[in-house]
Amino acid sequence: MSALLQMDNAEIKKRIVIKDDWPGYSLDLFTYPEHYHDDIESIYIPHGVIMNRTERLAHYIMDDFQDDNIMVLCVLKGGYKFCADLVEFIKILGWNSNKYLETRVEFIRLKSYLNDQSTEDLHIIGCRDLSFLRGKSVLIVEAIVDTGKTMKALLKHVETFEPKMVKVAGLLVKRLPNMAESLTDYVGFEIPNRFVVGYALDYNEYFRDLNHICVLSRTGKMKYKI
Repeated sequence: MSALLQMDNAEIKKRIVIKDDWPGYSLDLFTYPEHYHDDIESIYIPHGVIMNRTERLAHYIMDDFQDDNIMVLCVLKGGYKFCADLVEFIKILGWNSNKYLETRVEFIRLKSYLNDQSTEDLHIIGCRDLSFLRGKSVLIVEAIVDTGKTMKALLKHVETFEPKMVKVAGLLVKRLPNMAESLTDYVGFEIPNRFVVGYALDYNEYFRDLNHICVLSRTGKMKYKI
């Protein structure tokens, strides 16, 4: 995999960059739900790689947060697996060091996609009153950041509640002409502008049950289009 994934030379970015021509792994090399066989093209990022990278992000967060606790704001639904694994790694690292960061997790749900296209409308569903963030160190956890419109709107909303500090962890950041890298403090993978599913990322509520991050096939897009 090292020939196809490269670490960005800028230390401040601390991310893995997946090249534009990376096709992903053959489906024959990994296990996945068989009923999705015709619906995905390839395994783009295997589950084991996701987990190891998430553990490394937990190290970065442990180094940066000086407080004894973090208010984690998990963006649903796509971020729930990444958030759960990230918080678990933070907890384990704390158990095995002299620095323990207590984490409290709250949830917010955003909706801005229809099929595989981002829409102009951002809907905050559920918890709009985030007054519990006032004076707290906040970590927003999101599975994927692309145009940045959704994250900018969320950050603007969060700032109105006057938190002490806000940082953003994104498992994936899409490489776009006006990419939103400046919005994300901790990045797992920088990826090309491809529509991916799995590890709780969905296409019209399907494919969240995939452990790997996969590239959706044309057949899959048509089958589950609404």
